[in-house]
Amino acid sequence: MALFVLADLHLSHAAGKPMDVFGARWENHTEKILNNWQNTVAPEDTVVIPGDLSWGMDFGSSYEDLRFVHALNGKKIIGKGNHDYWWQTMRKLTAFTAENGLDTVNFLHNNAYYEQGFIICGTRGWTLAENPSAADTQIILREAGRLRLSLESGAALKKLYPEAEILVFLHYPPAYGGLVCGPIADVLDEYGVRRCYYGHLHNIKTESLASRAGNARLYCVSADLIGFKPMRIDRAD
Repeated sequence: MALFVLADLHLSHAAGKPMDVFGARWENHTEKILNNWQNTVAPEDTVVIPGDLSWGMDFGSSYEDLRFVHALNGKKIIGKGNHDYWWQTMRKLTAFTAENGLDTVNFLHNNAYYEQGFIICGTRGWTLAENPSAADTQIILREAGRLRLSLESGAALKKLYPEAEILVFLHYPPAYGGLVCGPIADVLDEYGVRRCYYGHLHNIKTESLASRAGNARLYCVSADLIGFKPMRIDRAD
């Protein structure tokens, strides 16, 4: 049994938004995800998807994408991305999956999970800016608060599973180039997070990626950046 991560699936079974307009690497990307996933992930494994799963605007237009993910091997834990307009309250999300038999799909939203020997926490995060506006600052602080709620849940699980490492999954990068999202980095350090995974970035120069936010090591797991193949997360040495 193992834990994997893959962000930014950008599925569009019903929304009709082809991704190859963003470059040749996106051609037939749904088939790439399907083949790579099924050849990599076993039914007993778990995969975290940190946002931008579907282009659907509501449950109706995202249903086929969620059903596609449900049918893939393993248990899935989905976080919110900036394009996940179909996202609702936790009550509505869980009700929708229950009503439609999507029992391999779970959501990361102000909560935490113990899976495969790890404790999984996270939130969406927000865009980086050298001088964020008042509106952006408000959202950043809200997201930092949501991350804290998730990590509080994770800390409770840590008491039950003291050997488990707490991992954080964001959609937006907490740092990029010379910019760091201070409130998010502070929460990561407050809870002793050592590894953080995120997506959102596409067509970027890998040398611009920041290696750390606070004391947390950063990993960009956008689907196109890692070859549309879920990345296995191994236990730290």
